[in-house]
Amino acid sequence: MINELKISTGVRNGKTYLKESFYTRPFKLADVGLDRHDPALYLTLMSSSPGILDGDVYDLQLHLAAGSKLQLQTQSYQRIFQMEQEARQSMQVTMDEGAMLSYIPHPLVPHKDAVFRAHNKIFLGANCRLLWGEIVTCGRKLSGEVFQFRLLKNLTEIYLDGGLFLKDNQLMAPGLIPPDAMGQLEGFTHQATFIYVDTTPGADLYETNIRALVPDNVVFGVTRAAGPAVVARMLAQGGEQLYDCLQHIAAAIWTGEIIQLTQDITHER
Repeated sequence: MINELKISTGVRNGKTYLKESFYTRPFKLADVGLDRHDPALYLTLMSSSPGILDGDVYDLQLHLAAGSKLQLQTQSYQRIFQMEQEARQSMQVTMDEGAMLSYIPHPLVPHKDAVFRAHNKIFLGANCRLLWGEIVTCGRKLSGEVFQFRLLKNLTEIYLDGGLFLKDNQLMAPGLIPPDAMGQLEGFTHQATFIYVDTTPGADLYETNIRALVPDNVVFGVTRAAGPAVVARMLAQGGEQLYDCLQHIAAAIWTGEIIQLTQDITHER
């Protein structure tokens, strides 16, 4: 089944609004903004389906107009059900000059024999800010399904001025590569990726601040990319703690609280 979602934002009197939207079943969109004076747009992506099914093809497209701010949220954990073949998802994001996007979806839960391939392509203009997250679980851990899916691949490509500057390719095939092996997850069952991009010349990417916001019970590393981006990879034993961690980091950047954290860290030194 082909499932489509298209979102376009606009800016009117300094406030971001939903200019155009199109979606097919099982998608739905809800405006969850609470403050009328907030210039940003807050949308929740909902689904009437229990999860991703065999043969599903998800096609998501986002276009952020110049100067717009969008926070796209999800409804719940995304289950990927048992399959004979596979399911696929493509997501294309285009951000015009000065746009800002935050997308921290709930964790993926691949069931036994699930096969899922996702491809994200993000095109950034000048002075754009991107907060992007992804969390992958081992499966239905409490039901004893730990790394029993067949394949999960998530490829994210980020472009600036027509050129690729960041490519993150995650591939998990537990039947071929044991997740607990050295160089893999090594005993952890959940992993998360957080990407922060700011194409403003000379922008602070907050590597130190991001490190300071990760709790002690999460193993992590933060890497500066070749372009204007940092990537944080995290390992833990639960999806909720990783989701809370990514939400906390994204919220600190979104609200500007991370700037105060910079001042606090500098003062401590």
